[in-house]
Amino acid sequence: MNNILNHPNSNKIIIFTILILLIVFTETAFSQNKNQRSNEMKRQEIYKEIEQTLGLVPSFFKLVPDRSLALEWNLFKTLQLEDSPIPHKYRELIGVAISAVTKCKYCSYFHTEVAKLFGATSEEIEDAVHYAKSSAGWSAYLNGMQVDYDQFTNELDQSIRYIKIQSSK
Repeated sequence: MNNILNHPNSNKIIIFTILILLIVFTETAFSQNKNQRSNEMKRQEIYKEIEQTLGLVPSFFKLVPDRSLALEWNLFKTLQLEDSPIPHKYRELIGVAISAVTKCKYCSYFHTEVAKLFGATSEEIEDAVHYAKSSAGWSAYLNGMQVDYDQFTNELDQSIRYIKIQSSK
């Protein structure tokens, strides 16, 4: 097998290879700069929309990577701001309850304040938290005691049938 360095055109091959590598590296660097500028333009457009919607760009959005900022903002708008089958106040009360169970102080503050924005009273907020506490407590108890699931569902179904009959009288 011949060594490439012993080839009569070895200098030309080496120079050609170096030129190809330089072109590839230059193109890659140019492409990355172009993508960075493009991502920065997209980021600024999204920031403008966030600011028009919320009055500022919350710092947590500034932590989101370029590749997922549009996705996260659109998801936030859809789930937190747009209408849905569940009215805003009740969705936020659900958020208050979930936040209480997950013990997320950021979520607790967010959902409590937004629930108030949509008309939730202090009594409704307390009730949502109390309901979450009760539900989480029973969940811990039933799972911890390893209550038979089939028996549990049968008894609940039986109870619901009884309540329906009683309410129709």
